[in-house]
Amino acid sequence: MLPHFRHCVLTTLCLFFCFQSLCLAQVPQVLTQVPGYFRIQLGRFEVTALYDGTTELDKSLLHHSKPEDIDQLLARMFVGNPKMQTAVNAYLINTGTSLVLIDAGAGHFFGPALGRMLTNLKAAGYTADQIDTVLLTHLHGDHVGGLVDTEGRPFFPKATVRVAQPEHDYWLSEQKAAAAPTEAQPFFKIAQEAAAPYQRSGQWKTFSHGKVVPGIEAIRAEGHTPGHTAFKVDSEGQQLLIWGDVVHVHAVQFSHPAVSIDFDVDPKQAEVTRKALLQETAATKILVAGMHLPFPGIGHVRTDGPESYAWVPIEFGMADTFRK
Repeated sequence: MLPHFRHCVLTTLCLFFCFQSLCLAQVPQVLTQVPGYFRIQLGRFEVTALYDGTTELDKSLLHHSKPEDIDQLLARMFVGNPKMQTAVNAYLINTGTSLVLIDAGAGHFFGPALGRMLTNLKAAGYTADQIDTVLLTHLHGDHVGGLVDTEGRPFFPKATVRVAQPEHDYWLSEQKAAAAPTEAQPFFKIAQEAAAPYQRSGQWKTFSHGKVVPGIEAIRAEGHTPGHTAFKVDSEGQQLLIWGDVVHVHAVQFSHPAVSIDFDVDPKQAEVTRKALLQETAATKILVAGMHLPFPGIGHVRTDGPESYAWVPIEFGMADTFRK
């Protein structure tokens, strides 16, 4: 009887544990992330970072540094194997009287890994038809593609879309597009398609630098593109500099600002601009936001040595904890 009893106990235990494993295995993985928005308070302004997605860049796009040095810099930050991931961010500013979107993400032009800004805008509690102003840092497709749907219809029916005059003159010129190298022509095409419905409706406006919205100042930051613009947001003495595409690869360009990327129209001027803004933001300790910094792309620049800097991301907190 004893051997038979032992066999029954062992069989029961095996069946029990197999059943438990089967039950656990039947719980499906969720496989989704939280909505991509992050909110801070800047004086009386509410600032919401909106995640559009990520893209992967090849290391060969970077210049003015040896490939082995690039690999070392990327490995030091545990990125860049095999590709360099870069986020695409946009920023929504609620001033209390205006709802201002800075950049619109990539839309449908770059595949399913991008184009999530509008979904995250809705998750953040806003809708596209509430936005009255769209400010563009420049007219590259990952910043303007989200202005229109797949049929070329505007996503922001009540918004005035504003861009620096030199940027408008360059990317929306048929002559410059025709004269551009073959590999650059898609950049012109996306910019022109994104701008077209707003131009037809009279909602497309250019600006010179200076105050573009009460509390928001446009600052020249050319080099990446001819009219590339940063925006300084100021409320009750608190400031945020949204610098667009000054940095594409945080693991490399903070510590080595001379490194350029293929997308820079004028690499030498882009380097001058990058070095100047890194020096200024580190000295003033102003809060910074960037379209290609790891989401939410908000933080500070710290000096790490002669012409060498480090990125210090903001810590997570509830929006009201950032009030003074």
